[in-house]
Amino acid sequence: MSRFFETVNFAAGGLHLQSLLGIGTIILVAWLCSENRRAFPVRTVVAGLAMQVFLALLLLKVPVARDGLFALNGLVTALTDATRTGTSFVFGYIGQGDAPFTITQPRAYINFAFGVLPIIIVISALAALFWHWRILALLVKGIAVVLRRVLGIGGAVGLGGASTVFLGNIEGLLVIRPYLAKLNRSELFIMFTVGMSVVAGTVFVLYATILKPVLPGALGHILIASVMSLFGAIVIARIMIPGEAATDTTSDSEMTYRSSMDAVSHGTEVGLKIWLQIIAMLIVITALVAMANMILAHAPAVLGAPITLQRIFGWLFAPVVWLYGVPWSEAVTAGSLLGTKTILNELIAYIDLTKLPPGALDPRSTLIVVYAMCGFANFSSVGIVIAGMSALEPERRNEFVPLVMRALFAGTMASGLTGAMIGFLPVT
Repeated sequence: MSRFFETVNFAAGGLHLQSLLGIGTIILVAWLCSENRRAFPVRTVVAGLAMQVFLALLLLKVPVARDGLFALNGLVTALTDATRTGTSFVFGYIGQGDAPFTITQPRAYINFAFGVLPIIIVISALAALFWHWRILALLVKGIAVVLRRVLGIGGAVGLGGASTVFLGNIEGLLVIRPYLAKLNRSELFIMFTVGMSVVAGTVFVLYATILKPVLPGALGHILIASVMSLFGAIVIARIMIPGEAATDTTSDSEMTYRSSMDAVSHGTEVGLKIWLQIIAMLIVITALVAMANMILAHAPAVLGAPITLQRIFGWLFAPVVWLYGVPWSEAVTAGSLLGTKTILNELIAYIDLTKLPPGALDPRSTLIVVYAMCGFANFSSVGIVIAGMSALEPERRNEFVPLVMRALFAGTMASGLTGAMIGFLPVT
């Protein structure tokens, strides 16, 4: 098997063409899964891929744009320091405040729940405040206009998709709540796929903080990955479920606040819920993985090492990441991360990435994996979207539940399309 992939890679003439093969394969798989293969959306596919190329080259190759984007990493430091001020005041030394003792193991001193994750609460409050001040709302509307004009989709889906990038799955739906009853099957599927293929602005800084040791300019890369995947998601969704996506906006969003303090209070409440969900999720999932590995430890060793869930993921997803452009010698390692992201979630996968030994992935492979994993496509997100939509539009539940499950696959492909595009373009 490994000799086959190494031979194909050599015959392809390089890793960039290997990624091009991956792009073609993803589009082909989406078309094979289409409900109407004759209605291939040529304009959407060409324009969407072109926008991905444009964004990647502009933001990663043009010095002024690249330097400006990566300068945002100073924002990570500022927000981290500001959050640490709050956590140390409330939690003391377990919130990264001054310790009343000598620290002999600095890495063991870091408290993830009380020292790292609280930044989500701060970002959530800021996002709500910036929405109330119309700063974020204007940015979202600007992206929605680009989506409508370039990809030919309606204003409602454009506004909802752009909102999802910065606000999250359910919040993006809240922005277009007045139109949810009007959206057709194709438009609903676009919204669900976008929600699965991007990550929300509330976790941008968290993921950048986690990835900072292994990826320079992490915040800029997370932002680029999410915006690129927004276009990729619309491409994949329109291929899989073709149809008109022309529902336009005629009124303001219902997502409003009475005052700045109301926005901060509401944002803090939402951030607190996310913080608690992540803590609970990490405890449960880490425990379940440990239990699975305990059971697998009783199986015979394979290739001189015990079987673990991570190794199984690596074997299953190695051909997938190879298509993205990762060399076969690193494919099992990268595949393990992608499997963790898909079966569990991207947060745990990013944490696992930072724990890899030096040299396990070269810089190009690291970049491809970071982009390919930058999405919410996992089973927890499926449950969240179904619960949220059931509350917002209960009479359409029987219609959207199958779409959400299918969007899990579409969102995974959309994020993978972004990873393969980064592998194809000369940006590393």
